[in-house]
Amino acid sequence: MTLTHSDDWLLDTDPSIRWQVMRDLSDTPAEIVAAERSRVASEGWGPRLLDQQRPDGHWGDGVTTPLWWSNLYTLLFLRDLGLDPLSVRARTAIDRVRSNVTWGPGFGDSPFFEGEVEPCINGRVVALGAYFGERSDRLVDRLLSEQLADGGWNCEAERGSVRSSFHTTICVLEGLLAFEQAFGATSAVTGARRRAHEYLLERRLLRRLSTGEVIEPAWTQFAFPTLWHYDVLRALDYLRAAGVRPDARVAEAVAIVLERRQGGGRWLLDVRHRNTLHEELAGTVGAPNRWITLRALRVLDWYARRD
Repeated sequence: MTLTHSDDWLLDTDPSIRWQVMRDLSDTPAEIVAAERSRVASEGWGPRLLDQQRPDGHWGDGVTTPLWWSNLYTLLFLRDLGLDPLSVRARTAIDRVRSNVTWGPGFGDSPFFEGEVEPCINGRVVALGAYFGERSDRLVDRLLSEQLADGGWNCEAERGSVRSSFHTTICVLEGLLAFEQAFGATSAVTGARRRAHEYLLERRLLRRLSTGEVIEPAWTQFAFPTLWHYDVLRALDYLRAAGVRPDARVAEAVAIVLERRQGGGRWLLDVRHRNTLHEELAGTVGAPNRWITLRALRVLDWYARRD
């Protein structure tokens, strides 16, 4: 995809968005993309988040928001920004987390990158470990053992649920994909991912298999960051990243993305999920949003190349 003059808006922003626009939506040479990405650690939102980390490795005060939430979702935001995991600032932050941060006594003081018990959380931890070079095969094996018969995952499974959750499943899918991209594919992980994204595709990313009804209308509204929440844009972006060839089962979801496009080829931030951190970086609800626009455009580009 070649950016047009009207797309300059996407580039007139923080380097964390700019480098991804260059990589995903233009023919910018790789060395220029890399140079832009290197700025994330030293300019704009990247250092703003990094500077908030405490010497003990935690983010937040543990009062207004639990420490585990502040740690998890700040690190995920840094991953979304595309902070170079090999940069000095990234390594300093991750070393602090590895050395000091646990999930607390309720989880046997499990080290952060070893996760806790819920697959929706552990999927995100696997994704972070893959991104920042903190591999946990034990955690991946746990997730594989927790896959349900219908193909997905559910944080309520240990309390008796036998049906998968779209929310949990997308979190685990993203984690397993990141693990394979970082450390190499295995038949066990690839097979689990295929069964899980088939679970989503069989339901056209938003409909009940039994009745064909839309499961949750809110899944057609787009948020950033997504936290643990599912929406069809998030699902499509996973399929794009996983190199899944688009078929008729994604057509409705793609049509929803197209319908939500505003004048000037921009998309709005439709919703902000409760307890979102760093709201000022995510944008204003109801306003054109570069994060949503970036993701929508690269999904549409993926869909356009299906033949």
